[in-house]
Amino acid sequence: MVSIKDILQTMEYGPSPEANGDVKQWLDKHGRSFGHYINGRFVTPEGRKTIAVSNPANGESLAQIVCGNEDDVDLAVKAARAAFGKWSKLSGHERARYLYAIARHVQKRERFLSVLETMDNGKPVRETRDIDIPLVARHFYHHAGWAEMVEDEFRGFSPVGVCGQVIPWNFPLLMLAWKIAPALAAGNTVVLKPADLTPLTAIAFAEICHEVGLPAGVVNIIQGDGSTGAAVCGHDGIDKVAFTGSTQVGRVIREQIAGSGKKLSLELGGKSPFIVFEDADLDAAVEGVVDAIWFNQGEVCCAGSRLLVQEGIAETFYARLKKRLETLRVGDPLDKSTDVGAIVSATQVKRITDLVRKGVDEGGELWQSKNPLPAKGNYIAPGFFTEVDQASTVCQVEIFGPIAAAFTFRTPDEAAVLANNTRYGLAASIWSENINVALDLAARVKAGVVWINCTNMLDAGAGFGGYRESGFGREGAREGLYEYLAADWEKSLPVAKALETFTPSALPSGDSKMAVDGLDRTMKNYIGGKQARPDGGYSYSVTGKGNAVIGMAGIGNRKDIRNAVEAASKATSWSSATAHNRAQVLYYLAENLDARRDEFVARIIESTGVSEKKATEEFEASLRRISYYAAQADKFDGAVHSTKTRHVTLAMNEPWGIVGVVCPDEAPLLSLVSLVLPAIAMGNRVVVIPSSRHPLIAGDFYQVLDTSDVPGGVINIVTGERDVLAKTLAEHDEVAAVWYFGSDKGSAMVEKASAGNLKATWVNNGRQPDWLNRSEAQGRDYLRRAIQVKNIWVPYGA
Repeated sequence: MVSIKDILQTMEYGPSPEANGDVKQWLDKHGRSFGHYINGRFVTPEGRKTIAVSNPANGESLAQIVCGNEDDVDLAVKAARAAFGKWSKLSGHERARYLYAIARHVQKRERFLSVLETMDNGKPVRETRDIDIPLVARHFYHHAGWAEMVEDEFRGFSPVGVCGQVIPWNFPLLMLAWKIAPALAAGNTVVLKPADLTPLTAIAFAEICHEVGLPAGVVNIIQGDGSTGAAVCGHDGIDKVAFTGSTQVGRVIREQIAGSGKKLSLELGGKSPFIVFEDADLDAAVEGVVDAIWFNQGEVCCAGSRLLVQEGIAETFYARLKKRLETLRVGDPLDKSTDVGAIVSATQVKRITDLVRKGVDEGGELWQSKNPLPAKGNYIAPGFFTEVDQASTVCQVEIFGPIAAAFTFRTPDEAAVLANNTRYGLAASIWSENINVALDLAARVKAGVVWINCTNMLDAGAGFGGYRESGFGREGAREGLYEYLAADWEKSLPVAKALETFTPSALPSGDSKMAVDGLDRTMKNYIGGKQARPDGGYSYSVTGKGNAVIGMAGIGNRKDIRNAVEAASKATSWSSATAHNRAQVLYYLAENLDARRDEFVARIIESTGVSEKKATEEFEASLRRISYYAAQADKFDGAVHSTKTRHVTLAMNEPWGIVGVVCPDEAPLLSLVSLVLPAIAMGNRVVVIPSSRHPLIAGDFYQVLDTSDVPGGVINIVTGERDVLAKTLAEHDEVAAVWYFGSDKGSAMVEKASAGNLKATWVNNGRQPDWLNRSEAQGRDYLRRAIQVKNIWVPYGA
């Protein structure tokens, strides 16, 4: 007989299976066949193809689901639209009661949902039981609270409308909660498509909605494959698209809905660094790796799949990691002692296997657990690579399986460079007993979530989302609720009066003569704090009041934009300056602009033909706007979120980096100031395309910049044909965000062109703000769009 002492030495456990009889009974009750949930009813339309759903752990058939088509999606969207009016007009308290009831019912069925999720997805039941389902309930509780508060906390905002949501297979019910809970709290209705590999807990959730009496049409669930998801995203009746999944599909969706006016949030792939310093608690860090890459079989977008280990402890750390690897139990996910469960599908197994083989072929040394794998099912032994090159496939491509790539660094500076050597930017984990080292690196890593001495900490009270090609937008917390709200001022903007397309021409102006008063001043581009001739050598005549030629401006091209972006990329001192110092510079800018009041008023009159009163009004508003953003520079703060016990979760407002700003023709000085100032107040550097019709005002403005201590490269100005230059900005991989105020066609073009590196965009879709109206052209909403939120998790106490 084995003694307890022996067991504690070997840590060998016998089987501890979780019963699944209730789930089997539920499947049988439904005939193991499921359709959609539309308008409060379960429906199975005839004539649809079906999709088989199987258990990844053993290949056994679980059920069949119908594959929805465009007609099914249309019915669901119409149901959601019909329900939106009443649901959005309910008080926040009334909506909160429904969300609270959903949370309670999830808790009452947590073991059933845990087992169903494990059978459908393949993840260990101890993960679904202890992590997934409790977090599902947490999200509905948390957002029930936001529903109670939304009317007071988000004044000036209202629900977007009907939300189309597409979720992945790695956290089926949790991703559903991340999407549906905030949408409902804000007053929206939903059409959600689960992954075709893991649709079953969405059906169980629909039954919970039915049980709590959620009004028909508020939540609609459409089963299907990728084509069904595309139909949801592309439907004209959808006002907001939320997608979690691969970067490749996210890019397709960005292009698909460009110009539609739909709001979009994307939570995409990752290749997250897990950074271990020499002074780290190595045993804790080893357990951190277990949670970072072998949790959920590595099928986690924020998985710590790149292990960066300081050189002095690398061999010791690798040795401990190999030893720990051999103790992991890979097997039946319904066994409560299982550490690593089954991969979701045979297709995914092949993809992971192919990438691992490529890593070996490229010279990597692979260390995998030697423990036997089950004879049936989709399993891969957990492991990690060493001796890999930074450019190797396993260091750059998201494997989405239980395989990490490890390499070394020497200094914190090198760690920062290596950590950011990826097109992704979802998460990072930093391990050090020196809090100064950890926090310094946390600020330098380009990631939306940073965990210090912990990993994969998730909570509804903290935002989650990425930088770069990991997407944009946040889920959870206050910042996540904004994704499901629209500013009332934007929704009410009128469509701009259609103007004849303006194309700057390098041809001589013909009969028109330019009145030269004194020496002729040729306007140039403004790049890196210096005036620069346009690369192409072409200029165009600028006409003003009475169609008279009043000057010339350069016709910028792709190289001018490239030079401007390069100059902006070098001006990093502006982003790292204190907010107080930025504020002082902006106040000085206002002071120097005021000193040239008469000159600017005269230029506005000459350029646009408005009266002196109107020109003075525009100038005065520009001064006030600069002062407003100078005041806000050190007051638009982050937050400390209430999340896990003994954790400080810091929501830090960080600049995007380089922002492209494309200005309209209306109010050429005021619109330029209104768009540029919030961006630079938050620490961004900008490349500005000023009004093409009235560019000379921007030339006068850069003279003011020269006397106002604005560092070179913070504001770069390139004149020329607006949409041609805007397209180049939107395509540039070093530009992190683009703001475009112009035509509806130009807005669509910018959104589509931005898909290359999935930069965030803000476009006006041809609608025209009143730049003199502070409720439309000034405020915290502009500042919010000028930042991205980084959530830093810092443990404290015992």
